[in-house]
Amino acid sequence: MSMEPPPATDAGHRPSLRSSLLSNWVSLGGLVVASGSLFSFLLLFALDALAPSGNPYIGVLAYLISPAFLILGFGLMGFGLVLIRRQRRRLAVTTRQPLLLVDLSRPRDRRNLLILITLGACFLLLTAIGSYRSYHFTESVTFCGQACHQVMKPEHTTYLHSPHARVSCSECHIGPGATWYVKAKISGLYQVYATLFDKYPRPIRTPISNLRPAQETCERCHWPQKFVGNLDRTYAHYLTDRTNTSYSVRLLLKVGGGDPTHGPVSGIHWHMSVANKVEYIATDAQHQVIPWVRMTNPQGVVTEYRTKEFTNDPAKLVIRTMDCMDCHNRPSHIFQTPNEAVDLALQLGRLDTNLAFIKKEAVAVLTQPYSTEEVALQGIATTLHSKYSAVPPSELEATIAVVQQIYTNNFFPEMKADWRVYPRNIGHKDWAGCFRCHDGQHKSADGKQAINANDCKSCHVILAERRGAELEQVGPQGLQFKHPEEGWEGMKCSDCHTGGN
Repeated sequence: MSMEPPPATDAGHRPSLRSSLLSNWVSLGGLVVASGSLFSFLLLFALDALAPSGNPYIGVLAYLISPAFLILGFGLMGFGLVLIRRQRRRLAVTTRQPLLLVDLSRPRDRRNLLILITLGACFLLLTAIGSYRSYHFTESVTFCGQACHQVMKPEHTTYLHSPHARVSCSECHIGPGATWYVKAKISGLYQVYATLFDKYPRPIRTPISNLRPAQETCERCHWPQKFVGNLDRTYAHYLTDRTNTSYSVRLLLKVGGGDPTHGPVSGIHWHMSVANKVEYIATDAQHQVIPWVRMTNPQGVVTEYRTKEFTNDPAKLVIRTMDCMDCHNRPSHIFQTPNEAVDLALQLGRLDTNLAFIKKEAVAVLTQPYSTEEVALQGIATTLHSKYSAVPPSELEATIAVVQQIYTNNFFPEMKADWRVYPRNIGHKDWAGCFRCHDGQHKSADGKQAINANDCKSCHVILAERRGAELEQVGPQGLQFKHPEEGWEGMKCSDCHTGGN
């Protein structure tokens, strides 16, 4: 390649934009960056258009990163123009800058052209490979859960043990479409800042204020209006006595449905009926205290219920419309309580029920305060070795390993995250859950109507309970619940059960 001598021009001639761009390396570099960015954008756009299912994070690459580099390329081109024009003014250059000319009759120009074409092809190939690999990486759980390891470790770990472990994070947290993608990325800017400068809260606060409505994410797979009917579930529990006595409850859950075209509008999913509209006011950040509820029935009749302590004007507060997440608020990031985690381990035989008081001791050691995970694992081992000093260490190691695994799956002391700070509203055993509204304290203005409470058979029927032969004696019409201890009548489950006792 050669640069021909500049032709003579008149003193008043100004060099063209094209000649200025091609006569300085800064502008040429910017042109290469802009071209590569445009190529990357077109490739990503084609990948997104041809993909069988959408990837919400494609926008990060196609509509943020690629345009950012395109703007950078244009900026470099403009900066090069400014530099070359300043140089000309300083040197009083009035001649036109020559274009880059290639003479293929010269071996040097042919060699330089071949090098240029080869490097350009390699650049585009690497851009294509990088864009494609980035496209797939951004839809991975690794990208969401491990890029900021300590911050997201609790959410990532509990997600891996959840019913949605095969659903990518972005499908629930963002979903398809550009609108919510933009909202998520704007809120994500602060998250990046908070992570880089250690400004994030411990634990991460919930519920997420800018989470997309469940109807636009959950209901892409789940359909609450469809009549489901009843589900048969057996919940295995163990007492904290010497023999770790089994105490199970078999329930018929009346899931029901919310669409009269698919079945009766009844059961738990009555709350999501297409004809009913349930609204509420929560006075705390986690929506655990609900003193006001408004119900609009299919005929348009509106009834307000409130507790006697609630005297505020509802119009001055945030009124929320009930959706799936008001009950299913921990569908993926489930922090098991020590009680239920130990019960499950005993049911599966991972913990030996013949080991005296193991239910009590395991729960006790899990609920102790620890500063770090390393300290916790050592503390669990030391405590259990001390409690069961008569048991051969080789036999006790498996028990210790199971308790330690329960801890690492559900307790994150560095982030101050465990079941205590993340209430789970489905059910009513360890948190108020259903009884946030169904407590008998929410009454209409005339006092004649109240949201039903303690009516166990509205949502479930106890088919059998306790253990052994008793658990096989099924009562189709429903049995009266028999608590292992007396004096519980009239109380909410969560008044005594906290998940750790």
